[in-house]
Amino acid sequence: MTDLNDPANAPHPDGGWSTRVRTVPKATIVPITEGYLVHRAGVHDDSGAFVQEAVLWRGRPMLVPGPVPEVAQDLPGRWVWGGVLIGHFGHFLMESTGRLWALDAVRGAIDGLVFVARRDVPAGDLAGFHRDFLDLFCPGVPVRVITETTQVETLEVPGQGFGIGALASGTDIFRDVMHRRFAARIAPRGAERLYISRSELGATLGSVLEEKRIERALAACGYDIFHPQHHTLAEQIARYKAARQIVALDGSALHLFAMVGRKDQQVAMIKRRISNGLNMIIRHLAAFTGRAPLVLDVISRQWVRSDRGGADNFSFAELDFGKLAAALAEAGFIPNGLHWPELTNDEALAAVSRIESQLERKKLRFLPMPRGATAPPKTRSTTVARTADPAFPEDKEAKRARRKARRAKRQAAADKRLPATS
Repeated sequence: MTDLNDPANAPHPDGGWSTRVRTVPKATIVPITEGYLVHRAGVHDDSGAFVQEAVLWRGRPMLVPGPVPEVAQDLPGRWVWGGVLIGHFGHFLMESTGRLWALDAVRGAIDGLVFVARRDVPAGDLAGFHRDFLDLFCPGVPVRVITETTQVETLEVPGQGFGIGALASGTDIFRDVMHRRFAARIAPRGAERLYISRSELGATLGSVLEEKRIERALAACGYDIFHPQHHTLAEQIARYKAARQIVALDGSALHLFAMVGRKDQQVAMIKRRISNGLNMIIRHLAAFTGRAPLVLDVISRQWVRSDRGGADNFSFAELDFGKLAAALAEAGFIPNGLHWPELTNDEALAAVSRIESQLERKKLRFLPMPRGATAPPKTRSTTVARTADPAFPEDKEAKRARRKARRAKRQAAADKRLPATS
């Protein structure tokens, strides 16, 4: 049986080391300077031993011990370890907030929070949403992002109470602190029916073909169409608190809703990708709001970008709109008897062409991947007749992109071979 008290084992929502705080005098923080997913970085105690309680877990340790560079600066005072600061909004919510529960658990005054930043956080700066989230959780608490090896006078290291995998439900103490602290003063404001859209995020982020059709159909049923990226975090939360029924494609916005949602609110999540990662959103919503979402899988095929090995976050899904309308009606999100016309093959191809025209790398294409397939074909013409364009072989730029993706995969494999413990 796994020992939940051993920080060499993964943190667990049932408790153990993930719900405790370790005090580390004269702690040395080594920032992230290399690695794709796994990084030789983290916290060492005054004897030089690696502090396992400070590790970020994503199924396995994402921080591993390595050489400790010479200390470049001292940080006096008492600070709380926030962990790894991530630049992607959804991953920030899931993986950079999991130790904030300790702000209620640590007794006495503290000088602030300290993080190390991943390479997707430019120059180690706090992005706007980082600052906005922390201001809504712990207003007035100073935040330092460590970019060079630093010795901290006293570092309080909380266990990871939230994250990817089993931790998507959070520990009891994490959920309790989140519910009491986060955005507590923001009042509900907005429509009772809300559709959270991805249609204005651009072609570089995945979505579904012809999402505007969903928007028009739901607007006719009384839904307010909401583009969260055009609003402040506080405005997003106010709208999420006000909605009685929410329909959304799977994505980061639902992680934010989960942190402020209630059991009396209904959520319908439309799949835009076939991925095990969606279980994280479902688990997060169910555990934090007390109510599981309605999950609608009506994907008929996925359009995979030609520099990717298969369907992923960058893909566009082609939906069966008739099935979607029927499922929403059966669950009470829209009236019965509505007809949502299907996309014709020509309409799907035209939609894909419009997406391709928006890409900066003009030679990239989207290849059709039917349900049940494990990989897209090498050319579009082998799977679907194309009326807008002639069939074409995979171009040189796409091949270079595939080589780049293979190099990244090899780097990730090399990361896996790094030692997981000291």
